Amino acid sequence: AKAQGGGMLLALLGWISSCVTTFVPLWKNLNLDLNELEVWNMGLWQVCITQEEGVVECQAHGSFLALPPELRISRLLMCLSNGLGLLGCLLTALGLEGWRTCEHKPGRKQRLLLGGGVTLGMAGITTLVPVSWVAYNTVLDFWDETVPDIVPRWEFGEATFLGWFAGAFLAAGGLLLACSARSTRTAAPLAPACQAPAAPGPAGGHHLRPKNADLVI
Repeated sequence: AKAQGGGMLLALLGWISSCVTTFVPLWKNLNLDLNELEVWNMGLWQVCITQEEGVVECQAHGSFLALPPELRISRLLMCLSNGLGLLGCLLTALGLEGWRTCEHKPGRKQRLLLGGGVTLGMAGITTLVPVSWVAYNTVLDFWDETVPDIVPRWEFGEATFLGWFAGAFLAAGGLLLACSARSTRTAAPLAPACQAPAAPGPAGGHHLRPKNADLVI
């Protein structure tokens, strides 16, 4: 039960972090040397400019096909990861030992728990791949010797690190839940929990009679 609770907590944290990573425009940061009062932030959906006064102006990407390949594929993979994470959380919630659903069918609960763990693991992979791909291209562009030094370079944004944590949480939570599914069958009762124990019949009841019962009038 503790492994299932810990795995479910990690899965929920990973799924929420993955959703935040998908939509925040903080995948890349750019500081302009000519105008240090502005900071450019790029995400999968839009580009934002933060000025010193705290004013933020955002503009959506013009065309999906005009985006670099890593951003186009990252959009699809991150949306897929969010859907897989939600599906994995729902499946594992039905397979947890604390839920009364399918309590008299431990095999079904085991399959739900195992399927949810595998789905969460796939969600973790589909989160780590796009984040790592964008980070890899950012490093290549930053150290590109063919680009003059005066040209500003994109750097890692906060969403990059959040995406790594999200993928790790999803993968770790899915692994814990899948491993805990092995003990679901053995820990489940053989009979339904709602079955009441049989009451003792009247036969043989006189053996339980106290010794001083004859003295009571």
